[in-house]
Amino acid sequence: MSTPLASAPSIGLGNPVAVAKVNQLKAQPRKQGEASFFFYDAHFKNAAVKILPGEYFVDQEDLLVMTTLGSCIAACLWDRVAKVGGMNHFMLPEGNGDSGRYGSFAMELLINEMMKRGASKARMEAKIFGGGAVISGMNSLNVGERNTNFVIDFLKLERIPIVSKDVMDVYPRKVCFLPASGKAMVKRLAPTNTDALVQQDKAAIQKVQPVASSGGSIDLF
Repeated sequence: MSTPLASAPSIGLGNPVAVAKVNQLKAQPRKQGEASFFFYDAHFKNAAVKILPGEYFVDQEDLLVMTTLGSCIAACLWDRVAKVGGMNHFMLPEGNGDSGRYGSFAMELLINEMMKRGASKARMEAKIFGGGAVISGMNSLNVGERNTNFVIDFLKLERIPIVSKDVMDVYPRKVCFLPASGKAMVKRLAPTNTDALVQQDKAAIQKVQPVASSGGSIDLF
């Protein structure tokens, strides 16, 4: 629980099976919106993929799916029978166009891609993370709260149970999901040294504005 959730983007020397998996993943063609930043994680000694805002990833194998969140939401879905899991990362509940940056599109895309891999929506369960108010003085716009409420309402409408969650509050989060087992780990980050997340959240806030603690331990979910 207290082990740092660290990662290293370079392959270097490591688990040869995992290194070979990274190279295999890099060589495969990817769909639009599918995450494609693969690397060898030296801490977990396993292949990993990083999900950027607007992206998703679905798999059935033993690898790590990671992302870092401010006011954004990551939904992790899993079918325990088919052993298929996936994660997305969206910035706002809704918007114009078909973009994974918007929850309304990102959630449908994730569900559909999992079903293509043999998952059943009737068996899916969800773990949700993010929605933090990481920008001081911007709480009145409630981007994180809106994102959180959206994903909870969406999953309720689709009858996909939420089995665990770590949402809202003021913390950025680093999330690691294992699609083969459905397990997830989350670490609340210190609200310092998060310039990239703050810029990401400010970009999201610009889209919704009307016209005219210290880092914690890892929790398992």
